[in-house]
Order: sequence, then C-alpha cells, then structure tokens
Amino acid sequence: MVVRTRRQRILQAMGLYAVAAALIAYFGFHAYHGEHGIHAKQQFLGQIEDLNGQLAVLRKEKTEVARRVALLRSDAIDPDMLDERAREILNFADPRDLVLVMRRR
Repeated sequence: MVVRTRRQRILQAMGLYAVAAALIAYFGFHAYHGEHGIHAKQQFLGQIEDLNGQLAVLRKEKTEVARRVALLRSDAIDPDMLDERAREILNFADPRDLVLVMRRR
C-alpha cells in the first residue's frame, strides 16, 4: 500500500507546475530571441527595407547609365561632337585649338 502525505502531493504538484513554467519560459524566450524568432524577423524586415532602398538607388543609376550610353550610339550623336566632348573632358585639347576630324574612306 502506498501512502502519500499531503505535503508530498503538494510538492509533487508544485514541481510539475515549476517544470511546466520552466518549459514555457524556455520556449517563449527562444520564440522571441531565437534564430527564427520575432526579434530576428524584425531585423530581417529592417534589412529588407534597407536593401529595397539600395535597389531603388541602383535602378535609378542603371537607368541613368543606360540613358547616357544611348546618347553615345552612332545614330544618336554626331561623332564630331563626341570627339570634341571627349577631348574636353579628358583635357587633351586647348580651348583655343581648332580640331579637324577627317574621316578615312
């Protein structure tokens, strides 16, 4: 015959509640601070916003570069003007120079 005292039953119930509370606290902590928890999700969302901002800037730069490249196509710009502008930017010509471009046939 098993005889349990009232104190043993109370301690056993309290131990069970303590273990359950410890497990809940453990899983709750890791649900918030874990690798895939709520805090990590907030950090990921912040990174997504930052990267979307960078993507928008890069797309704007890409369209600007594409526009500038389109201006350099032979059907869109006069080769003489292109040569003159390149000499001016690269500092190969004096402003007083007269540059004559002769095409080979």
